[in-house]
Parts: sequence; structure tokens; C-alpha cells
Amino acid sequence: MNAHTEKLVLTGEAGAIEARRDAPAAGTAPRGVVVIAHPHPLFGGTLDNKVVQTLARAYVQCGWVAVRFNFRGVGGSAGVHDEGRAELQDLLAVVRQVAPEGPIALAGFSFGAFVTSHALAALWDGREVASAVLVGTAASRFSVAPVPPPAHLRTLVLHGEQDDTVPLAAVMDWARPQTLPVTVIPGGGHFFHGQLHLLKELVVRHLQSVA
Repeated sequence: MNAHTEKLVLTGEAGAIEARRDAPAAGTAPRGVVVIAHPHPLFGGTLDNKVVQTLARAYVQCGWVAVRFNFRGVGGSAGVHDEGRAELQDLLAVVRQVAPEGPIALAGFSFGAFVTSHALAALWDGREVASAVLVGTAASRFSVAPVPPPAHLRTLVLHGEQDDTVPLAAVMDWARPQTLPVTVIPGGGHFFHGQLHLLKELVVRHLQSVA
């Protein structure tokens, strides 16, 4: 993402997990660590996805250390795709290694948002999650976990109005029973072409509000 991006090799159930870490400017005490999950591995999703990198930039701007990683079977990560089940274990393994203590945040895009929803549910009772950002949540394709009620105010759900990969209606159907707000980007598609700056600013605004 920048000249100071650090390459990491972490360890998961299937073996190596390839990751990248970006930190705030030198001399800035980090607010915590955010772990960011990428879109569907079978459709080209990697830690270098533009939305994933935009999420990382937003968190770093707000003083967080941002860690992006490749799910099993992607890039330098060992293993094979498991439709989200083992990918959840990948995400939790990354959290344990890069943020064993202290404030944590979770973010994900598309398939990554689906996996992140389950990580948030799994971690919530034992580990406070300071913020969560779910972008292009793949509610039409996977069983996305509900957001724990105490986490609603610290969770940002972003979706494009004209997303033709995951219809907005599917996300509203998931959010409605929870009375969970959804922020809709007018005219936005699944990958937010031409709108990544707006996406970043919405995430920054959210992070500043939950500081």
C-alpha cells in the first residue's frame, strides 16, 4: 500500500497466512489493530483489492495499525477455499497473532464482510471490538451473522445503491430484523468505482465518531 508496508507470514490451521501491515506515522501511538478481510477468493479477491486497501488507509489515517491478509489458498497463504468456514478460523488466527491484547477492530468487503460478521460474533463475548466496518456485505450469497446489539453503534454497514453483485435489498432484509442502520452510497456499484474517496471519508467519519 505504501513504502512502509510490512510483509508478514503468520500461521493458521492450514499453514502459512500471507499478510501486510501498515502503521500510522512514526511517533503516533496506535489506537489499536484492525484486521481487514478481502472479497471472494474464487473471484480474484486478495489483500490487494482496492476496497480493502481503502479500508486500510482510512484506519491508518485515524491512528490504527491495519493488517490485511490472504485467506487460505490465495497468494502465499496455504490451504484451499472452504466457503467461509475455515476462512473464519484464518481471520481469528490473524487476530490472535497481530493483536493478542489491546483494542481491536474488524473490517471486511463482500465475502470478507460475511466472514467478518462471524468473527465479530465469535469474539464479542470475550474480546471487546472497538469498531466494525462491513462493506458490500454478501447477504444474498451467504448466511451473514447478525451484529451483536451492543455493537450496533460502533458498526458501519456500507452498500452501493446499484450493487449488481449483492442487491441492496438483500442487505436490507438482513439488517431490518436487527434494526441495524445501513449507509447507502447513491449510484454505487459493488466495487465503488470512482467512489473510493467517498467510501474512505465515510469510514473516517465513522471512526472519528466512535473514538
